[in-house]
Amino acid sequence: MRQPFPPRALDVPEKPAKRWIWILSSIVLLAVVVLNRVQVPAPAGLDPHVFARINAVINSAVSLLLIAGLFTAKAGNWRMHRRVMLTAMVLSICFLISYLLHHLFAGETRFGGAGTIKIVYYVILATHILLAGLSLPFILLTAYRALRADHPRHRQLARRVWPVWFYVSVSGVVVYLLISPYY
Repeated sequence: MRQPFPPRALDVPEKPAKRWIWILSSIVLLAVVVLNRVQVPAPAGLDPHVFARINAVINSAVSLLLIAGLFTAKAGNWRMHRRVMLTAMVLSICFLISYLLHHLFAGETRFGGAGTIKIVYYVILATHILLAGLSLPFILLTAYRALRADHPRHRQLARRVWPVWFYVSVSGVVVYLLISPYY
């Protein structure tokens, strides 16, 4: 049964919200780029690759939540849709923290495969990285529009953003599965 849309939860005009979305997205991108170039010793007894496993689990959960979000939206179950999508966003923040810690402690991990699988790995990795970096501001803008109860514009943007976010979360798991034998 279709439910009424949830009430407006955010009362920030779009222009300043967009500015803050782009600032936050730029800071996150800068942090990822900088921290990928910095490595510090892991605390004694800590396997830094535990974060890679955590990342794969989080990405798997986000993928499932995105599917649930799609189905709850199609069913008109807006309250559940909001809960599911906000959970996906919170888990994505947890992923980002874990990702940064993994690269801070483990440094760069090289793929050890050869031949066709190496090409497949790098194609998936390149598209994953590019789309992950480019999608963040649009994911945030989509969430902003939903929280503003601007449902027509939210829906219009979500139709484009959802497949990209889903690809990024699934390809993150695939990248982990391909590289994990080389840790």
